[in-house]
Order: sequence, then structure tokens, then C-alpha cells
Amino acid sequence: MRFAIHAQDGQARTGEVHTAHGVIRTPAFMPVGTAATVKAMTPEAVRSTGADIILSNTYHLMLRPSAELVARLGGLHRFMHWDGPILTDSGGFQVMSLAKLRKLTEQGVTFQSHLDGTTYELTPERAMEIQYLLGSDISMVLDECTPYPATEKAAADSMRLSMRWAERSKNAFVRREGYAVFGIVQGSVYPALREESCTALKAIGFDGYAVGGLAVGEGQEIMFNVLDFTLPHLPAERPRYLMGVGKPDDIVGAVMRGVDMFDCVIPTRAGRFARAYTEKGERNIRNARYAEDANPLQEGCPCPACTQYSRAYLHHLFKADEMLGPMLLTWHNLTFYQQLMQGLRAAIAQGRLEAFAGVFLERHRLKNEVD
Repeated sequence: MRFAIHAQDGQARTGEVHTAHGVIRTPAFMPVGTAATVKAMTPEAVRSTGADIILSNTYHLMLRPSAELVARLGGLHRFMHWDGPILTDSGGFQVMSLAKLRKLTEQGVTFQSHLDGTTYELTPERAMEIQYLLGSDISMVLDECTPYPATEKAAADSMRLSMRWAERSKNAFVRREGYAVFGIVQGSVYPALREESCTALKAIGFDGYAVGGLAVGEGQEIMFNVLDFTLPHLPAERPRYLMGVGKPDDIVGAVMRGVDMFDCVIPTRAGRFARAYTEKGERNIRNARYAEDANPLQEGCPCPACTQYSRAYLHHLFKADEMLGPMLLTWHNLTFYQQLMQGLRAAIAQGRLEAFAGVFLERHRLKNEVD
């Protein structure tokens, strides 16, 4: 994998990540395709939003249909009909958040599936094997996502276990051209622990570096503080990925601090629950004010929800519980996110990121319903 930085503006940078299945323009937002599908979207629709890469999930695919089955059917790209890059997370977060009866040891984690109670063991080596079978362009090391809040001792113990797992993950990764493995920085909100984690990961050596353990309830101010004291310890020549983030204003602030890659379920989940992101704030399309509103959801947006339908029709779809409503609003939200990333890339390239961010954040601070 190759990462080329084309322009910088302050700490922010824009560039390209070259993988076995194509180029990722950065800063990049990865739509989440947990179970080999981005909910309510076809792969062609996802591509039309401007997405270069999607994220899929090791934990969910190991349970159903299994990595071995996906491999027999030609790998994840063929299985889900997506020909672009795919990043898979290692499953550590889902084991901690979804699985039952977890038992964490030096070897790995044993847990019961949230689907049927079947017992599984996930080790760093098995996480790498699953991602190899899936054919992931970017594999993530197995880590423990430290909960928030955590004492400094608990955060230190958790982080150091993750660093030992990171080394085993790197050793188990099968190196081949165009494929990459990323390490994950842990350490909760403690500067010294984050620095220790960065130092350990750099000593192991990774193709890219993710910042984990954020967007777990700490709030935006603390998250930005952690990025401020963590990112300077990561190699500038490698891509930086902020896991599980986030809302549009989170992304803008993180890009300004030097983050290159993001993923989050927010735009797809919001679309399923009738919430649309627009340049003037969020809209709940279920609200009665839209029942006779003939205007498009957002002027100038190129998605089908905006170019072909009215707010009144979208309102009707949700009131009638028609599946087309979540499909169209998900399409819109993902387009909004990709338009934001395109705007950020252009602003960085032109040296006007601060002005772009100022205008965007001022509009986005409108938390209430907009007209």
C-alpha cells in the first residue's frame, strides 16, 4: 500500500491511498457495510455518492456467513459486488459491545455469539486469518477497546495488552502487494499512555495508524484534546484513521488536526430513522411541516432524494412505513458526507480550509429544525 500526500493546510492534508482494489482519496469517509452490505443501499448506489472505500466487520462476518464461506465464494469483493477498496475492523469493539459472556486473556477473547450463543475464540492470529480470507485491502489489528471512563491503571493494562496483540497481529498478517495492516492507538484520555501506545506501534511498524477508544461517550471536546496530544506522535507519512467518528462537525475538526480516514454508522442509521443531514442542519422528515412541502430536501444536492422527489413525498414514505423512504434518505446522507469530504479535500488543496470549516461549522451549529 502506498500513501501520497498531495497538499497540506495547517495540520490537515489531502492525498491518496493506493490499494489492491483502487485509490482512496483522503480525507475519506468510509460508509459502514457491517454484514457485507451498506444498509438500504446497493453497491452501485454507494459508489454514486462518491465513496472510494467501504468498511465491513470481522465479528459479524465470522459469525454469519463465516469467513471460510466468503473465501470459497471468491472473497468479500465478489461476494458483495463491490470492486473498490474494503477495510475490515478486527472485531474487538463488537466483541466488547455485543457478545455475551466474554472472557479476556493474554491469548485472546472467548465469547458467546449474540445471535445464537455459540462459543467462539478470537485471537490476534485468528483476526488476521479472517481478514485474509475475506480479502480485505486494509486489515486492522485485534485490540481491546478501552471503555470510557477508565482509571489510568485500567487504561494502561488494557492498552498494553492491545500492544502485545498488535505485535502478534502484525506477525500473522500475510504481506502482499496492495494490502495493508493498520495498528490501533489506545490509552483512553491519558496523554502519557497514548504516547506510549504510539511508540509501541511505531516500533512494530504498520502501514497506517488508527486512533481507537474514542467516540465512546467522552464528548467532542475531550476527543479533540486526545487527538491534539496523540497525532503528533504518529508518523506523518502514514495515513491516520479515527475509528467510529462521526458527526459532520466531528469530522471537520478531526481533519483540521490531521486525520485522513473516518467511518461511522451515523449517516445510514439517521437515514433509516427519517433524519436528513443538510447544509443548514438536520431535518426530521417525519415532522408535519413537510406534509405539503414541494421543495427538494436540499437544493443543489445531486442525490435522487433531492433531484427527483419533494420533501412531501419523503414525508409520506416514512408516514406510510414504505422502505423507499429509508433508502432515499440513506442515499442522501451518504451523498452529504461524501460532498463534505470532497469540499474538505478541495479546501486543503487550495489553502482555504479554515474559511471552509468556519462557514460549514457555523451552519451546522443550527441544532434545531430548519426551514
